[in-house]
Amino acid sequence: MTVVVEPNRAALPELLERDEDGQRLGALLWRHGPGWRAVSSAVLGGGIGERAWVMNAQVAHGYTRTDPEAHLAALARRAGLQGPGVGLMTAAEVARRGTASDGGVDAVATAGTEVRGWAAAPGAGVPGPQAPGTINIVATVPAPLTDAALVNAVATVTEAKVQALLDAGHDCSGTPTDAVCVLARAPLPGGPMEPFAGPRSLWGARLARAVHAAVGAALSGPGLS
Repeated sequence: MTVVVEPNRAALPELLERDEDGQRLGALLWRHGPGWRAVSSAVLGGGIGERAWVMNAQVAHGYTRTDPEAHLAALARRAGLQGPGVGLMTAAEVARRGTASDGGVDAVATAGTEVRGWAAAPGAGVPGPQAPGTINIVATVPAPLTDAALVNAVATVTEAKVQALLDAGHDCSGTPTDAVCVLARAPLPGGPMEPFAGPRSLWGARLARAVHAAVGAALSGPGLS
């Protein structure tokens, strides 16, 4: 059976602004509504499940709150959001986002690279929450993906991000707190689902190219963390 692909109306976020900690801070908000599943590493709404909105909230440099999940939930309520959603944080200026599309897949990235390095680095890990992530990626795929394909999509996004970093001349695989969210259409009852999202699969190839371009565009701006 053929997977039905509907128009991708969740692709473009709106930019919100608020006053907090003596600064004017922004947030990117996707109000895509029902009918979407997400896989995410976000502090709020992480994991796999149906999600009605995504927020990528900018916070002040030197962020010290130890309750980021509660903070994001409060921002969501302030924006009038209802139902389950995904909340990400970054100290990068979200207005300087990078965006790209490829074959119906859309990607938006916010990036700051002051605190960066390689994933396999020596030293002990840090327990508990860390400072807000500096490379956040939200991608939308207008086709239903299985759980396994959603996990595969996260790997594809990560590979494309690292490729973009290297292409931009950064000697690193990312920052210690990067976050990702991939949205895919919820399947129709009993309908087919795409089983693969690796970089050479139909949707994975498009996802990789869109993320690579979006991260590259975000990295071309001033480096913020």
